[in-house]
Amino acid sequence: MQLFFGDVLDNTAIIQADEARHAVKVLRKKPGDPIQLINGKGSLYHCEIVEIHRDKVLAKVLEEHKDFGHIPYQLHVAICPTKNIDRFEWFLEKATEMGISSVYPILTKHSERTNIKAERLERILLSAAKQSLKGTVPTLHPLQKFSSFIETPFTGLKYIAHCAKGEKLNFLAEANPNIPTLVCIGPEGDFNADEINMAAKTGFLPITLGSARLRTETAGIVAVSAMYGKV
Repeated sequence: MQLFFGDVLDNTAIIQADEARHAVKVLRKKPGDPIQLINGKGSLYHCEIVEIHRDKVLAKVLEEHKDFGHIPYQLHVAICPTKNIDRFEWFLEKATEMGISSVYPILTKHSERTNIKAERLERILLSAAKQSLKGTVPTLHPLQKFSSFIETPFTGLKYIAHCAKGEKLNFLAEANPNIPTLVCIGPEGDFNADEINMAAKTGFLPITLGSARLRTETAGIVAVSAMYGKV
């Protein structure tokens, strides 16, 4: 199934920019052709192209399927962008394929990267959602300092994975698809003591993701796969 991304308003689907150019220039779509699209909010639309313009394609909505590719849990991951951005992009792609609700890029004391190109990362999330046949595109939140992030209201279970000594829950066993969950993953140098303490004071529970020392993006994937494996 070839999926496109667009907006739907009053039974009219609007496909623009790169999506429209790909449909017309590469796939040679024309008026009367069927086309399927997602709007990133959960629905799949079966449409028929009615008009082709220079920078957009208009289509008539014939049928809507709600909860397309539904993910039966809410998992949010706060994670430090890696120094090698390719590894962070790989995480976003694979996490989306398995199923994730949103990503919070965070800055910590030991962060190796302090900037991201949000537009590029959002394209990766969209591409992975289409490739894995999901109607919902994960939300990419703005990059923010960890101290600000932990004050973000969240209703559900909150966890922080770190390598410091102390009693921890095993997230591979604790992951519960029936409860909205937020997991924090630190940088290669881990969270520092102050950050761990701040997280504890705001309700984050310490977890382990296994006995091996993992790279940031690997730890993120292990957290996602722990939830994914429960459904």
